[in-house]
Amino acid sequence: MLKISHVSKTYNHSPVKAVDDLSLELKPGEIYGFLGPNGAGKTTTIKMLTGILSYEEGDIEICGYDMKRDPINAKRNVGYVSDNDVIYDKLSGKEYIDFLADIYGVSLADRKARAERMLDLFHLTEAFNNPIKTYSHGMKQKISIIGALIHNPKLWVLDEPMMGLDPQSAYELKELMRRHCEEGNTVFFSTHVLEVAEKLCDRVGIIVKGKLVMSGTIDEVKAQANDESLEEAFLAVAGEGFSIAEGADNRASENAVATAQPAEADDDKAE
Repeated sequence: MLKISHVSKTYNHSPVKAVDDLSLELKPGEIYGFLGPNGAGKTTTIKMLTGILSYEEGDIEICGYDMKRDPINAKRNVGYVSDNDVIYDKLSGKEYIDFLADIYGVSLADRKARAERMLDLFHLTEAFNNPIKTYSHGMKQKISIIGALIHNPKLWVLDEPMMGLDPQSAYELKELMRRHCEEGNTVFFSTHVLEVAEKLCDRVGIIVKGKLVMSGTIDEVKAQANDESLEEAFLAVAGEGFSIAEGADNRASENAVATAQPAEADDDKAE
């Protein structure tokens, strides 16, 4: 579904890499949580795998399509929700959704059925015909989510998707994510809410200073850090005293015990 192979990114020819030799593979049917402190490289990674940012080294494949060689088909399989609501606020909610549905070639019948279902789910039906500039922050987040999912993409890429959502809407989004994966699709999302990641994700990865220092199931990550909760494991590896070399050793231990993570072997030397 998603394969990232030895991808690196720098800004303005800096000697420090924002993302450093990242390798990661996501399979159909899983929710993958991408965790890390501020400035660790989460959003940069997300913008590379959605085609917003270029990258100097490595390869990214989505549903078998290479992001550099065949970006249109790669992007057709992605639904992306940004960490800030960058939307056309002079349009109404309906105009915005129709615009995105037109881009992705969604039929009138399909867009109507999907929009109605999600509008009802997020309690946005009454505001659908209003200008987006009149929406609250939470409402803008909801219409962004609907727009990203209107073409029913196989891979959902969500950057802090629950920011601004009320508890009910956050719950409904989590249920949408679960159902999407039950249908054989994949969700890749970043979050700072570790309790959500612990309850929702099949696997998680922790990125620190551009390097993926841990990746595995919740139990595997907790075992690697010798902690009882994901929060404790995260603080142990993302704290100031953490060594990147130590993280690589921990990942090597994970790969030795993982049963079905062939692509993670590359991660031993990556991030």
